[in-house]
Amino acid sequence: MFSAFALRDHGHALWPLAALLAASGSGSAGHRLVHLFLSFGLAGLFLVSIVDSSFVPLPIPGMTDIMLVLYAAQHTNPWLLILIASVGSALGGFFSYQVGQSGGMAFIERRTPPRIFKRVTRWMESHAILAVAVPAILPPPMPLSPFVLAAGALKMSRRKFMIAFTVSRLLRHSIAVWLGVEYGGAVLVLWNKFIQTWGTPVLIFLWTGISLSLGYAFWQLWKTSHSVGAIKRPARKPVADAAAG
Repeated sequence: MFSAFALRDHGHALWPLAALLAASGSGSAGHRLVHLFLSFGLAGLFLVSIVDSSFVPLPIPGMTDIMLVLYAAQHTNPWLLILIASVGSALGGFFSYQVGQSGGMAFIERRTPPRIFKRVTRWMESHAILAVAVPAILPPPMPLSPFVLAAGALKMSRRKFMIAFTVSRLLRHSIAVWLGVEYGGAVLVLWNKFIQTWGTPVLIFLWTGISLSLGYAFWQLWKTSHSVGAIKRPARKPVADAAAG
């Protein structure tokens, strides 16, 4: 019989239903549900980190950090965790930068409250690197997406943006992993108490919401990339008109 521990040790990104079935056979209720929470595996961490660093918000702010702490507490390789989360964050940041560059300031203004929009543009014009690095390091409620989009819209150097953003996210992910390694026992005790109080339905509801949100986020990313691409591309003349001209 497979256990939740054996499935985790194989390193596969399990679907929640498979993990729930495997967990039903062994271990305490708290540990079974911890493994259910982590059942998306490192592939799930990668996908969450992409969206978490994009302009499409997740229902739970800082979800990448939560997953890193829990994975590190479960003794997953800390360097692998930092690498996966940082690469995913870099992809999400790069895509948002490209969208900001294509959509321009009008796109950002539609998605940002006026008060925040003015601060973002002022920071980006005077302290571009800090305007990217500080929001990328600080946890919620510090907004990130307006700064990332503005970096593209205001034509910040792509190389400078990627270095500042990736290094900042790497530092933040390293802190989260360190917290999981250093205080893993206490983290799991608190998590198990939460699970014993609220039970399996909460985790199923939580991961269903996250899964739907990830699907919606990637759909929004795809739709936005096509819409800003259409705006950026000039309309082509008909072949007959071009030949006549």
